[in-house]
Amino acid sequence: MSPSIVRCISECFVKPQHVSEESKQPFYLTTWDLSMLSVHYIQRGLLYAKPPPDDCPKDLIKNILDRLKKSLSLTLVHCYPLAVSDLLSPIYVPLIVQSFFDHDRAINHDGHTSPLLSIQVTELVDGVFIGCSMNHAIGDGTSFWHFFNTLSEIFQAQGANIKISRPPVLKRVHFKTQSKGQFRIQHQPISSFQFLSAFVWRSITKARRFPSDQVTVCRFAINNRSRLEPPLSPDYFGNSVQTTRAVTTAGELLEQNLGWAAWQLHQAVVNHADKSVRGFVDHWLNLPFIYQIGQLFDPQSVMMGSSPRFNKYGNEFGLGKALTLRSGYAHKFDGKVSSYPGREGGGSTDLEICLPALSMNALESDVEFMTAVFFLGLKLKF
Repeated sequence: MSPSIVRCISECFVKPQHVSEESKQPFYLTTWDLSMLSVHYIQRGLLYAKPPPDDCPKDLIKNILDRLKKSLSLTLVHCYPLAVSDLLSPIYVPLIVQSFFDHDRAINHDGHTSPLLSIQVTELVDGVFIGCSMNHAIGDGTSFWHFFNTLSEIFQAQGANIKISRPPVLKRVHFKTQSKGQFRIQHQPISSFQFLSAFVWRSITKARRFPSDQVTVCRFAINNRSRLEPPLSPDYFGNSVQTTRAVTTAGELLEQNLGWAAWQLHQAVVNHADKSVRGFVDHWLNLPFIYQIGQLFDPQSVMMGSSPRFNKYGNEFGLGKALTLRSGYAHKFDGKVSSYPGREGGGSTDLEICLPALSMNALESDVEFMTAVFFLGLKLKF
C-alpha cells in the first residue's frame, strides 16, 4: 500500500500564547543535543476510536483541532524551544502509517529550515490518529513524552491560568571537563526488562543464523538524568541520553543461558554511571562528532530503543484512551526494537521489531520465541 495516499486538508502555524522573557534568550544546544543533528526526528503517535456513527458529532474533528491548537499554544509557553511549530490491528504495520507523520525521512539538521515540531491529525473512517514529530536535537524520548503529556494535560484542563503538574526544566547543563576519579558500582538486581531484552537479542541472533564467531552487539538507549552526581531533574528538557552495550559472539550468546545474556546487559547498565557519562562529554569536547545513522545500526546488532516506562496511554484528547501506538519511518533499521507500555497496563510491554523478511520469517517460525510471546503476553509489531 502506498504511504502517500493521505490527503492534507489544511495546515497552520501555532505560536505560544505569550512570549516569556526567558524564551527571548539564546537557547544553546549541549553536547548531547549537537551529536543528534544527523539522526531522524522522533515520530510517535496514538490512534483513537471515533464514537459510533449515530453518536459522532459532525464537527468532531473541527472541535478537536480547535482545542488542540489552543492547547498547543499554551504548551509551547512551557516548552518554548519547540515554538517553531506547525499543526496540521494487524501484526505488520502497514506503510500508510508513515504518512500519518510530517517530516517523513527528515533529519534533525533540517530543523534549520523546517519546523522543530509538527502535529498531524489524520481522520480515518472509524478513528483519529494524532502523530507528533519532534526534532531530536531539541529533546530525547523522555522530553518528547513530557511534551506530549503536558499537551494532553492542558487539553483536558481547558481554562485560563492552567498550572501544569511537571514544568519542564530548560536550564542548560554545562560540565567541567574533568571526570570524577571514583567509580561507584551500584548493586541492583537484574530487571525484568533486561531479561526481556536479552531474550529478544538471543532470538534475533538465532533468526539471523550467524556463524558462531560472528560478533554481535546489543545496544541500549539509556537515560543519563538519574546517573549523574548530582542527578539532573527528571523533568530536564533536552537530550540526556547515550547508548551502552554488551558485546559477545553469536556462538557464546546462544550457547549460554538467558540469565547469562541478561547479566551482560545488566553489567553494561550498572557500569553506566557518573564517570562514564562525564567521560562521554570529555571525549566529545576533545573530538566533537555527530551520530551517523549508518554507524548506530548494523545488521549484526540489536538496538533497544524507547521505553515501556513512558506515559503513553495516559494522553487523551477528547476521544478516550488510545487504542494503540504507532511510529513513523524514523529509525526503522535492521535490528531496531522499540518497547512501549501495553495498553492494558499492569507492566505489559509491546515490542516493535524491525528485521528484513528472511530474518523476520525465521523469528516468527521460532517455536521458543513465539511460545514465550504467548505466555509473557507480549504484543509484537513487525
